[in-house]
Amino acid sequence: MTTVVVLLALSPLYKPRPYRILDITMLAVKRMLVALFALAAIGYFDYTYRLPRATLLIVGSLLVVAIPAWFVTIRSRPARGESGRAIIVGDDPGEIDRILAAIDIPVFGYVSPPSPYVVEDSGTQLRVADGAGITTESLAYTTNLECLGGLSRLDDILVEYDVDVAVFAFDETDREEFFGVLATCHEHGVDAKIHRDKADSVLVDDDEIEEIVAIDVEPWDWQERAVKRVFDVVFAVAGLVFGLPLMMVVALAIKLEDGGTILYTQERTAEFGDTFQVYKFRSMVQNAEEETGAKLSEEDRDEQDPRVTRVGRILRQTHFDETPQLWSILVGDMSVVGPRPERPELDSDIKEGVTDWRQRWFVRPGLTGLAQINNVTGHKPQQKLRFDVEYIRRQSFWFDLKIVLRQIWQVASAVAMTVARH
Repeated sequence: MTTVVVLLALSPLYKPRPYRILDITMLAVKRMLVALFALAAIGYFDYTYRLPRATLLIVGSLLVVAIPAWFVTIRSRPARGESGRAIIVGDDPGEIDRILAAIDIPVFGYVSPPSPYVVEDSGTQLRVADGAGITTESLAYTTNLECLGGLSRLDDILVEYDVDVAVFAFDETDREEFFGVLATCHEHGVDAKIHRDKADSVLVDDDEIEEIVAIDVEPWDWQERAVKRVFDVVFAVAGLVFGLPLMMVVALAIKLEDGGTILYTQERTAEFGDTFQVYKFRSMVQNAEEETGAKLSEEDRDEQDPRVTRVGRILRQTHFDETPQLWSILVGDMSVVGPRPERPELDSDIKEGVTDWRQRWFVRPGLTGLAQINNVTGHKPQQKLRFDVEYIRRQSFWFDLKIVLRQIWQVASAVAMTVARH
């Protein structure tokens, strides 16, 4: 029992993510204290697992010193060899130059994504194959930097070359390609890094001072994610069960108004840039975006949108149109609290003006969030992003609960105002 408790407490230190010495020390001490308190509590309630008080104090004191020292020692050494092994993933010549000038471990090659279309003299467009490499005209050092292959071989390359660090040097890449590479590195325990001049597009530790910084693939510990998931499931089940009568009334009202469909389905951006289908009660006229395409509703900035129906306007004011998303929370596509998911088309447009918009995709999207309770919509993407990133950095069960309670209060106030007006 003692061994199990200690190992569970120390498990965050085994994440494939770099820690600075101070972080390692503080986290190890904190986890050991958690383990000791857990053992004391178990012994209090079950005598068969009780350790003598003197033994607990002496051994606990030794472990609080020894365990952090051990983790500092093993984390200070490269995982393999003396200096670690790095590759570059991408083919941006300027970015590779900057990486090679800044990195302090050997780089023994690069992995090249598919090159863009090139035009021959005849005007024919040809696509260079995956892993075709970089021309010597664009990079003078390619004779010394081996092209190890294309992204399709990344799994094999990470294993074959015993890679410790992968530094991203993409010129232009879609989110599927970028996050696919990131996920592959994480699965193999390879540290994904990026040059500081491109760090705005990803999550990194705010205290990083090096030119090559680590990408924060998992900003939350597994314990925090587990508690969050339990909260999500409990909230979704309770909402679906107790909200079912209200949802039936809403569905009937939508059907009686214009005879159209009750639910509206949209593709939204999920965690790691993936997409999923989100469900909402239809609040606009049927096929509202056939002519306009994907666009933010003017109702989101307190203006009239002619596409919104009478019932839909009430649903939007009270946020009842979002209740079918409880199903998305239950199946794991969404969380109760997190950055609100946008449509991929709008995400692409926003990313053109807000280059760090991609930071929101490192966590699961939410039904509500810090931006929502502060009345910031997609019409103010930079301000919305600031709230979303602040939430990611501050996330905890109690912070989530605070946001949910504020959102419930706002919904209750909106319902009261709507009832008073009608």
